[in-house]
Amino acid sequence: MQDHATKLPVAILGTGNIGTDLLVKVLRSPELDCKLFAGRNLGSAGMTKATALGVPVSADGIDSIVERDSEIALVFDATSAEGHLRHAPLLERRGIVSVDMTPAKIGRMCVPAVNLSSCLNDSNVNMVTCGGQAAIPIAHALAQVVPHAEYMETVSNIAARSAGPATRLNLDEYLRTTEQGLQHFTGCAEAKAILTLNPAHPCVLMQTTIMLKTVGVDVDRCRMLVAEAVATIQKYVPGYRVLVEPKREGGRLIVMVRVEGLGDYLPRYAGNLDIINCAAIAFAEAKSRHARSREGFLLTLEKKIHGRWAGWPIPHACHTAENEKTRKRAG
Repeated sequence: MQDHATKLPVAILGTGNIGTDLLVKVLRSPELDCKLFAGRNLGSAGMTKATALGVPVSADGIDSIVERDSEIALVFDATSAEGHLRHAPLLERRGIVSVDMTPAKIGRMCVPAVNLSSCLNDSNVNMVTCGGQAAIPIAHALAQVVPHAEYMETVSNIAARSAGPATRLNLDEYLRTTEQGLQHFTGCAEAKAILTLNPAHPCVLMQTTIMLKTVGVDVDRCRMLVAEAVATIQKYVPGYRVLVEPKREGGRLIVMVRVEGLGDYLPRYAGNLDIINCAAIAFAEAKSRHARSREGFLLTLEKKIHGRWAGWPIPHACHTAENEKTRKRAG
């Protein structure tokens, strides 16, 4: 396990269910060190839990992060799309990486099972949606066999109790973002996302069905690629399972998956929330490892000379012409 001096210093902005579950995951991570848990209400359940866990808290929101910018390398923004539009430029100016848990869609879409390595130098990444994190890896695998498909559809069935006010308020944006993610990662001409809130009790686990319109397809190859994608996802989302392997039915190729949460702070049935948090942690941990690479070391050395972030490599988003010259001289 890494000691605090070599862990990536992070902050969590937003102390609701998503933020609090992220907190528990960060505290368990061998790569991350939570320097601040920031929101607006010190009396909230999330703030109370953070205090009990010995994590520094603040009710000053983004202002508290700005005040501690020399101590923080990465921020999980679990507020709102409107909030992130304000927060992102403030963080970028200070060289702090943003992991956007909202539908703001400012930065590159990040789905760790598909494009993790290409996101590691970005100053702002967005985690798409929970439906996107569940469906896109499978859709991307199918697209290797059926490139530029005409039509793709995903249907996610989640427990109604796992869909909070923010999800319900931003439902249209959620669906649009999921559809855009599917098109972006697959090249599909048209994509449709459907979300069903199931009021059943006991609460159901998240299930997502991915359907691809196709005339003829190598089903065996699809099964092989889907199995590889699932194995990759399970490295950071252990509760991800295939319920229905790729099969052809009525001119469609169909796959169904299920996601059970880890049960850290959110209940296990809230796999839809857990998967996006697990994806965010996977990115941050990869960022931490990346920052300890040779390139990260050189940037750290330069930043120490300039007196910033004395204990940790600066995010690669802070590259400047001067950085590049230093790296070339060192190489």
